[in-house]
Amino acid sequence: MPFADLRALHAVIGAAIDKIEAEYKGQSPPLEYPSLDTPYYVSQPHTPAEDRAEALKLTDAVFAAANEIVAACGQLTATVHKPFFQLVETVNGANIVALLHFVEQVHIPEILREAGPSGLHVKDVAGKVAELRRATPGAVEVDVDPSKIGHILRALATYHWVREVTPDVFANNRLTSFIDSGKSLEQLMDTPQKKYDETDGVAAFVGMAGEEVSRLMSNFTPWLLEGGLATNATNGLLLKRACGSDKLYYEWLEEPGNEHLLLRFGHAMNGTRYWETAENIIHGFAWNKLPKDAVVIDIGGGIGSVSVVLSQAYPDLKFVVEDRAPVVAIAREAWGSKHAELFDSGRVSFHAQNFLEEHQPFELAGVGTVNQPDVFLARAVAHNWPDKDVVKILTILRRAAGPHTKLLLVDNLLPYACVDDKADLSSESKGAVRSLVPEGSPLLPNLGKASANGYILDISMMRLFDAKERTYREFDALTRAAGWRITEVKRAVGSLWAYTTAVPV
Repeated sequence: MPFADLRALHAVIGAAIDKIEAEYKGQSPPLEYPSLDTPYYVSQPHTPAEDRAEALKLTDAVFAAANEIVAACGQLTATVHKPFFQLVETVNGANIVALLHFVEQVHIPEILREAGPSGLHVKDVAGKVAELRRATPGAVEVDVDPSKIGHILRALATYHWVREVTPDVFANNRLTSFIDSGKSLEQLMDTPQKKYDETDGVAAFVGMAGEEVSRLMSNFTPWLLEGGLATNATNGLLLKRACGSDKLYYEWLEEPGNEHLLLRFGHAMNGTRYWETAENIIHGFAWNKLPKDAVVIDIGGGIGSVSVVLSQAYPDLKFVVEDRAPVVAIAREAWGSKHAELFDSGRVSFHAQNFLEEHQPFELAGVGTVNQPDVFLARAVAHNWPDKDVVKILTILRRAAGPHTKLLLVDNLLPYACVDDKADLSSESKGAVRSLVPEGSPLLPNLGKASANGYILDISMMRLFDAKERTYREFDALTRAAGWRITEVKRAVGSLWAYTTAVPV
């Protein structure tokens, strides 16, 4: 790469920092950018300045500038880092997953939160870990070697996931605090099985990623080479290799003995709301144009995380969360006392319905019989299924739709990693894009490292479900095959998530 290209990437970083600084300094009073060294616990109160500084990170201008920094830094690193070192870090990435899983499972973020900003010596961390393990039903009691705790935390500190304050003394930083459940050590001692209840679900997401998802990943290449590369390969094939089950993933979660996995999965899906900002889902569709008491069916909606957000923003609408019966059975309990007014008032309700089966009319309090809803909302549904099953699901919804029914698909729309000269920029939906960066930018057209989440999720869906995230062209073909026509696409700021509206044809 010529020096001019290196300096162009450097200039992108400098210009983006200038944009962010202007946004923060332009506040009254001016704000500082949040420090990596300072924890921000979502479960705890903050000063007004701290909350404003955190909220500003999610505004369109700051989010977009931050993505430019991440993309440029990733491209610079790939350019100047020794290739073998880059290779070693990449192929051993599972080590970091395992370490994050470990610290979540033994509650180190919670231990360090209670220790405070001065941190805790690894001997004391080891003692707390041993104490909590003794209180956990079924946990094997072992002597915890403080040295091993130190080496684990030091590796994570090198990746900025925790802070080493002084030798062998560690404290939470902004990233560690993000996976803190907010539960006290006393609560974790008394009821460890309720760690994820009434939380934002991020700790549960780490737990799921480090356990069943990692087991699937370790079998990914053999699965691909032994049939997984075929179009519409058997959905459960990889699960059988990794977990010994012929069932589909959701069916396996519902098997006796997996109750804790099913509950954790529900909480983990709640945590995936951070892929988007609340403003994106709130403004990704013309909810305000729906009539009073319009019925929105949130298919495959889990415990109702998205419907809760939408109901708070649009109190005149009725949100019905549909999922498999075992999920519906635990949905209210998973929320505890949170949002009780939404559930008790009927603004958010739950209904057992398998979206692979014909959609059945149902009774809704205050509305009557629901035959044809105003909206079918399918957030993160299509990416869980191979193309043939997506067509089946959308066709079932088409048969249940009325002339007025709209379909809102919320999934990643993956751009190509090159300029798309064949993109139809004149299409009605405005869904196609040529590039995510301005003409002449040195950055990858898909924003490279800043968009990595979408492509990582794409491969996760392949290994979990023989499914995928999709390009706009792929989504357009699937909706047309099922009797729908895409009329509008709103892309989220700062991520590859998109809000794709379709109507019956």
